[in-house]
Formats: sequence, structure tokens, C-alpha cells
Amino acid sequence: MCNKTFHRKVEPYYYDAIKNLKGGISMKVAIIQMGVDFDKQKNLEKMKSFVHGAKASGADLAVLPEMFNCPYSNDYFADYAEEAGGESYTAISQAAQENEIYVVGGSIPERDGSDVYNTSFAFDRKGVEIARHRKVHLFDIDVAGGQRFFESETFKAGDNITVFDTEFGKMGLVICFDIRFPEICRLTALAGANVLFAPGAFNMTTGPMHWEILFRLRAVDNQLFTVGASPARDEAGVYVSYANSIAVDPWGKILYRAGAHECMEIVEFDLDEVQKVRAQIPLLSAMRDDVYTIKKR
Repeated sequence: MCNKTFHRKVEPYYYDAIKNLKGGISMKVAIIQMGVDFDKQKNLEKMKSFVHGAKASGADLAVLPEMFNCPYSNDYFADYAEEAGGESYTAISQAAQENEIYVVGGSIPERDGSDVYNTSFAFDRKGVEIARHRKVHLFDIDVAGGQRFFESETFKAGDNITVFDTEFGKMGLVICFDIRFPEICRLTALAGANVLFAPGAFNMTTGPMHWEILFRLRAVDNQLFTVGASPARDEAGVYVSYANSIAVDPWGKILYRAGAHECMEIVEFDLDEVQKVRAQIPLLSAMRDDVYTIKKR
């Protein structure tokens, strides 16, 4: 028998899954895989062009790549960092407002006092900020014979689960390395998210093995849509992104997967699928929080 804490947490989502089997809610998402230049202004102008194109193509929401405004390197993050309300923040907000479209702003280096964060801002159709996610899990890896990269040499980690409201329901937001941690993704789902956006820049060591499987796993684990928006690949760049931006449905089916080059794709999500899948395989109601504890011996 479930304890009260567990039952209270999952009950709203379980009953929503039972009663919301109809409704025809769909959302068109523009997944933007753009190349990134050393010139910040050029990157911002390109972003605006992509968002305008997304709106013209009928998208309701556009999602940008991780670090879309600067090279992905510890050598540049601090130099490109801005406070909230700065040049990049304002450009994303204006693009959302001018095109009357939701924008998940990939991520930028955000300066807050002496600290710098890897931060994603999301804006509504009026250009109003509706979410700020600071990357919780910093990308610190040293793969023998492969990639070495330590974000913690520049960034401070965030400490919040990020879910925001839209006319299509709740959306979750993480950044890149966060997608590897089932705990943060599950908490996002339990907070009501129907879609999990994860702007990311996997590299050529981890990407070929892990990118697709992680987005499919998180979609299946949490019975929601997952979206990964990556920078386009630049073989001569300071960081070679795997690219392969992706969208996956709650069954784990790949709806879209890009290649290496700069591109944009409009993907339509039937959001009723979230509740249908959750009703058929009720993972949220079957959770056992009373058991998920490591007991001391």
C-alpha cells in the first residue's frame, strides 16, 4: 500500500491520465540546429532569422541549441557572459514577441555577480520570460583516448527543477548533461511536464553512442515527448558538436532526427499521446517511493 506522501505526489497525474484521453491538443515545434560563429551579433541575427522562419512555417514554439550565441569552450564562456536582460536575452525576447511564438532560448553564459551559469531562458508569445533553467549537472568528463572537458572550471551549477506553463500545458526544461540523470527528468515529469526540452551539444565521443538512446530512454521513462536541439557540426571549430537534433514521442519513437548540418524542422506533437500512454502503462501511479531509499545496515 502506498504511503501518503507518495500517493499525493502522483495522484493528480494519474487521474489526469485517465480522464484526458480526448481533446486533440497538438503543438508544432521548430527544432533549430544552427551553426555558431565567433561573432555574437552574427549569431543573434541568425537566431532571429530562424525564429522568423519558424513562425512563417506555422510553429507554435521554437527551440534553440545549447550555447547558440558563442563558441562552446571554457576559453570563451566568461568573455561572452551576460547578465539576465543583456543583449542575447533581449534578442530572444524580441524574437518571441515580434513573431508571437514561444521560444526556448537554447542556452547562453549568464553572469550573476561573480558567478557564471549555463542558462536557458524561455519566453512566451509576448516576449515575457516564463522560465530560467541553470544547468544542474555540469559536464565534467575525461574519457581516455577521447574527450576531456570540465564545465566546472567556468560555470557554477544550478539547483532547480524547471517546468513552465503554456497554452499547450506544462513544459520541462533541462540542458545537455542533465538528460543523463533520470532523477531530474522524473521530477520534471512529476511536476506535470508533457514535453521535455533539452538543448544540448554532445561531442563526437559521446554523441554517437549515447545521444539517441538517452532521448528515447527519457521519453519512455517519463512518458512524454523529448526534444534535443544541438548546434550544427563544425569540423574545424573549437568544439565539434555531434549535432543530430532529435524529437521523440512518449513511446520512444523517433519523430525527427537531423544530420550534421545547419537546418530547421517543424515537428508536430499530438500531446494527447502523453496521457494515453500514461493511462495504458501507469508508471507514475506504480512508483514506490516507500521503497526507493537506500537503508543503512
